[in-house]
Amino acid sequence: MYQDTYQAVETALKDATGADDVLLGDGGDHADLASTIAFALAKKEKKNPAVIAGEITAAIEETLAEAGITVATIGPYINFVFGPSYVAGVVKEAIQPGYGRLPDVPGRVCLEHTSANPNGPLHVGHIRNSVIGDTLARVFRKAGYDIDVQYYLNDMGRQIAIVSWGFDYLDIPQNEGEKDDHYIARVYVAANRAIESDPAIKEEIDRRMGLIEQGDPEMVEKFRRAVSLCAEGIKATLHLLHATHDRFVWESGFVQDGSMVRILDRVEALPEASHDDILAVDLTEAGFEKEYVLRRSDGTSVYAARDLAYHAWKGENFDRLIDVLGADHKLIGAQLQATMKLLGETAPEIVFFEFVSLPEGSMSTRAGKFISADELIDEVTKKAFDEVTVRRPELPEEERRAIAASVAIGAVRYDIVRVSQEKSTVFDWRQALDFERQSAPYIQYSHARACSILAKAGEFTPAYEFTTDAEIALAKHIGLFPVVLQTVVDELRPHHLAIYARDLADLFNAFYHTDPVLKAEAEVRDARLTLVRAAQNTLSEVLETLGIDAVRSM
Repeated sequence: MYQDTYQAVETALKDATGADDVLLGDGGDHADLASTIAFALAKKEKKNPAVIAGEITAAIEETLAEAGITVATIGPYINFVFGPSYVAGVVKEAIQPGYGRLPDVPGRVCLEHTSANPNGPLHVGHIRNSVIGDTLARVFRKAGYDIDVQYYLNDMGRQIAIVSWGFDYLDIPQNEGEKDDHYIARVYVAANRAIESDPAIKEEIDRRMGLIEQGDPEMVEKFRRAVSLCAEGIKATLHLLHATHDRFVWESGFVQDGSMVRILDRVEALPEASHDDILAVDLTEAGFEKEYVLRRSDGTSVYAARDLAYHAWKGENFDRLIDVLGADHKLIGAQLQATMKLLGETAPEIVFFEFVSLPEGSMSTRAGKFISADELIDEVTKKAFDEVTVRRPELPEEERRAIAASVAIGAVRYDIVRVSQEKSTVFDWRQALDFERQSAPYIQYSHARACSILAKAGEFTPAYEFTTDAEIALAKHIGLFPVVLQTVVDELRPHHLAIYARDLADLFNAFYHTDPVLKAEAEVRDARLTLVRAAQNTLSEVLETLGIDAVRSM
């Protein structure tokens, strides 16, 4: 509805002015849309912009009035206010199942996220990657895209060589009930301690690194065993976070099928290639002081070489490539993009994010000092259960635990995604679980409240006449949901959707407190119940797109 109305205004302005860009944008507090085209035309026509704005308004107001749009000028600004027919149209659309979905878009998108080294469980520092990536994937699907979500398994790294050595030489049995990824972490930490006490072990680690690149069957099996175990544990954590991947791509596959050798042969042919003992790419002209190293002097490749092959494969199979990477990968990510362009390949768009931490401080898997995502989820779930029990002590324990699980995951996901990715953040469970603080529980509770109103109301006849400020403000915000989805797709900034969800809950609660629903009468009651249904359906769709359960009772 919004897109059609926007287009009607844009077309009218273009017809009246002959301009390609009519400088149409948000109208702020005064209107739904506003144009500053009069400023641009004033320079060309050498007239007062306020006079030009008045002339444009006179030319288009009758046409737009037929579409239910009021046009007015405030000095040189041309404002557009959407009328009752627009508001009614939004609510009619918003009560339909799947509201917000955009038309299908041709082409395929590949989105890679998380891709943490499989040498231990995901920790708090990883899950911002998972939440940002999964939210983007959900938005893209809602926006009509065919998207393939991937996790790139680094199964050839030094960390895995260390774990494989630990399996062979350290007697560390898996504890009963211990998650596989936590077990791998214990082996990795113990192996690192052994290496610190006996540096000679490093020679064996180097030997294993050489064998894995040569495709030695025994070593491949050792590495694969460790990685497979860890990957299963990571998948379980991602499942708890409501984050899913369509496929896990093995790094070693690009060595085994010859893709890496082929891409390195192409790199060697570049004029920017350096051959002084190592193979590297001189990216000085692209603004980088450091060379992009791909092969060591001993002939073994580095991670970047396999990454190039992986991205070349992506480019052959997908039309748009998106990577989600931590801020510590900015240099290597930018070098990858520059090298892909030199090779004439599709370079990925990269979403860089700053890190999320806990008040306790930094984390290191190698040193064994980290708080796993599993521990965080478990702790937040316990706190959520306590909060739900205080609020709803009459509910059976099983129902309170189910609500607590949904609230906990919602709290973690929302508190991470609500902050724009270029800002670092500290996760504080007290704030994340604050039902009054415009957190995920606050939004979930707004949805549950709408469900409760509709359950108490029973059957009613939908009506679409809205007159109060609170009704109109809520309806118009509901109409922006598809616009926000498109904005996230265009900008790759999922926090826009989190902000939209919070504002939607605010406007719904303001409407609920200002305009009686169940106590209203006749058609006013029906119209308000229809608006509640539209808000409930939109909240449900938004929460699902954020990867948060739209609980019906809290």
